[in-house]
Amino acid sequence: MTGKENHKKGVIAGLMLGILMSAMDNTIVATAMGTIVSELGGLEQFIWVTSAYMIASVAAMPVFGKLSDMYGRKLFFMTGLGLFIIGSILCGTAQNMPQLSFYRAIQGIGGGALMPIAFTIIFDILPLEERGKMTGLFGAVFGLSSIFGPLLGAYFTDYVNWRWIFYVNIPLGILSLFLMYRYYFESLEHREQKIDWWGAFLLVSSIVSLMFALEFGGKEWPWDSAPIISLFTAFTILFALFIWVETKVSDPIVNLQLFKNRLFAASQAIGFLYGTAFILTTIYIPIFVQGVFGGSATNAGLILMPMMLGVVTGSQIGGRSAAKFPYRTIMFGSGLLLLLGMFLLGMISATTPRLVLTIYMIIAGIGVGVSFPVLTMSSVHGLEMRQRGAANSAVTFFRMVGMTIGISIYGTIQNHILLDRLQKALPKFGEFNQIGDTRALLQPEARAKIPPQVLEMLTGALADSIAKVFMWSLVSIILSLVFIFWMGNVKMQVPQVLKKTG
Repeated sequence: MTGKENHKKGVIAGLMLGILMSAMDNTIVATAMGTIVSELGGLEQFIWVTSAYMIASVAAMPVFGKLSDMYGRKLFFMTGLGLFIIGSILCGTAQNMPQLSFYRAIQGIGGGALMPIAFTIIFDILPLEERGKMTGLFGAVFGLSSIFGPLLGAYFTDYVNWRWIFYVNIPLGILSLFLMYRYYFESLEHREQKIDWWGAFLLVSSIVSLMFALEFGGKEWPWDSAPIISLFTAFTILFALFIWVETKVSDPIVNLQLFKNRLFAASQAIGFLYGTAFILTTIYIPIFVQGVFGGSATNAGLILMPMMLGVVTGSQIGGRSAAKFPYRTIMFGSGLLLLLGMFLLGMISATTPRLVLTIYMIIAGIGVGVSFPVLTMSSVHGLEMRQRGAANSAVTFFRMVGMTIGISIYGTIQNHILLDRLQKALPKFGEFNQIGDTRALLQPEARAKIPPQVLEMLTGALADSIAKVFMWSLVSIILSLVFIFWMGNVKMQVPQVLKKTG
């Protein structure tokens, strides 16, 4: 018994390290982005550093989820770890923004295996009554990683070199590999299935077409131009073909039959909509702090900590509440908190005190944190073990698709608002741009050379554009409340014997 318990603890530790590494990567990069842009250039391309990771993760998640159902969780969790480590090493060597984006895509392929397979393993090895608590704990690890991420990102960026935000993944990944290899042994028999490569190709192609249309529309080409219309048309056709293929293949990459389950379908929709909104906080708050308030990456990184503490708190609340209340009740509270937090963030300006900004972030963090364990449990509610890998992959998959599309849509909105404000507030912005481009807002030394009146107009425009994009995100959250009502009154059922034993 002691040996089994030690093995279980070793597996949990290995999984937690994998989650820590992959989740920390999101915020550690966001913290350092201002400095990375100031060194590599490409302020207009910085969003692709995050988008490339997410697109690759979106492509990899359902494939890895299906493969783990077929051939075992261990092999593909470790494969994901290996690819993530290789991608991290390459990112540390990047010399320009396109190169960094490409290497982030390699990282993303590995990251696409880690989160969904980790949660599936937990559901495989733990009894029902322990899953809520452990899922909440894993959500807390996700939140804690988002605290350590900004701290490490700020430290490496200000005192060592921003490239170490990627190199730090190497020891964590190797230790996770060792623990999983040493302690995780599967007993599940796997059946042969076919990988839906056409489905994966069509889904990723459609999403990439949509992202390029949103990214280039109104900037490189007018919205009514042939290239943009062609991209939107390609998205529509490719996505329709994807749906058609999924109804024909024996083992679809996204099992549409699962969507006949109302709870499963609602959970995916909520995760998607939450993803479109909350990703904006980790992307734009560091840019807001460094570009509007001024200062170093440390300031930008530390400002995310309260929000991530809110995520940790919310995750614990959600995990522990799942056995007591219906999923819909818990998620309704989550949605209202997130709605309030994002509304308040939509009211910020260049004169907003940091304490006020911090309070707003904590509210939003708690709201989204509650959803992590609850949506994971509601998505696999009542499913067989052989469906859990695909179902857990779907949870993370749709959240990541939401983040990817959210960055593209809301990022485009923010960019257009910013350019519009600059054109109105600073008629001679073109002349200023020739002296030193808009990266100057992210460089303390360059900011000092900007005339005070010009700097005030620039920071005001940046603050206004970020606040407006937070306000636009309320559309996603309000829609998510509709799907929360659609979840029904289902509750996690713990057998009576287990309740008495607990």
